[in-house]
Amino acid sequence: MISAKVQISKRVSGIAPSQTLAISNKAKTLKQQGVDVIDFGAGEPDFDTPLFVKEACKKAIDAGFTKYTASSGIPELKEAVIAKFQKDNGIAYKPNEIIISCGAKHSLFNVIFALCDEGDEVIIPSPFWLSYPEMVRMAGAKPVYVQASEANGFRITPTQLEKAITPRTKVFILNSPSNPTGAVYSHAELMALAEILVGKGIFVISDEIYDRVVYDGERCASISAYGQKIRDLLILVNGVSKTYSMTGWRIGYLAAPLAVAQAVDNLQSHSTSNPTSFVQKAAAQALIGDQSFVANMAVAFKERRDYMMERFSKMPNISCVRPGGAFYVFPNIAKLKRSSADIAAELLEKAHVAVVPGSAFGSDANIRLSFATSMENIKKGLDRIEDFLVKTR
Repeated sequence: MISAKVQISKRVSGIAPSQTLAISNKAKTLKQQGVDVIDFGAGEPDFDTPLFVKEACKKAIDAGFTKYTASSGIPELKEAVIAKFQKDNGIAYKPNEIIISCGAKHSLFNVIFALCDEGDEVIIPSPFWLSYPEMVRMAGAKPVYVQASEANGFRITPTQLEKAITPRTKVFILNSPSNPTGAVYSHAELMALAEILVGKGIFVISDEIYDRVVYDGERCASISAYGQKIRDLLILVNGVSKTYSMTGWRIGYLAAPLAVAQAVDNLQSHSTSNPTSFVQKAAAQALIGDQSFVANMAVAFKERRDYMMERFSKMPNISCVRPGGAFYVFPNIAKLKRSSADIAAELLEKAHVAVVPGSAFGSDANIRLSFATSMENIKKGLDRIEDFLVKTR
């Protein structure tokens, strides 16, 4: 029998595996072996999905709502999304400008493929969520990184953005609040960036998946506040995963100019078809139902963030910029004079603590820790990290 040589496509073979999932898988393997591992790698809330959301899903299944829907989503969920964008972003959208997808990641993938051609450039502030560059490369475009400094709270400046723009620039990806840094741009900062993007005619994908996870009495600003002048260049991306602790339910959504929305719908119709029918019913209820769950979750996350910041401030050879949103800290470990991958490996092996190396996010001087875990785990894990740092001084 002659075995054929397997040749994976260049498009797929060039994709870097997710280091976040790799760390989580290693941690799970150790746990299965009986090792007490504290996992700071997970990028999902540790709270259960609200009961009324689960009940809405069960009701939809019991009612037989288990068949195909329109590829772009059901009217009920689209209307809930339209109301959310009207309330939080101040922009009125029509149903044909809204696309429901299988998670915000799916929404991002679709819109990048819909907008980008070979040779196009996509500007991505760094540190960045690790999937952005891979999506851009798969679409045949080139990621162009703009390094945000810790001194500026991991936010890029208008001058930096303007310098990065070339005749090939097609898209700017904005993530505020940010994964991995927790950086939150102010209204004034966003308006300054918007002015440049509108002046140059560059699309902006605003990934606002953490928009309800903000602290210190702040309300998340959006670049959409620039108004009608940016509307034809703006793609708003969001979802229910982080806000309602529905990571496994896989529902995301976007709002876009009609031509872009139609292109995304065409693409999606030939890949996933529609998002899961009965989950769409649950997502609609999440958006229009009792929002006290969201506020309570944010309060718990703030308590954890504040505790972590206090602890890191007293540890040797480590410093940390205070995150304004999301549920991550991104401490600087440059004084340890080893790569972030080496530090992450040592912490897992010696301290039984799982963190994600900052190199996955474009910054080898940092590591990422999620505080979407219990306070008990946070205290135990930080005790181990402090002990590790003291021993490695």
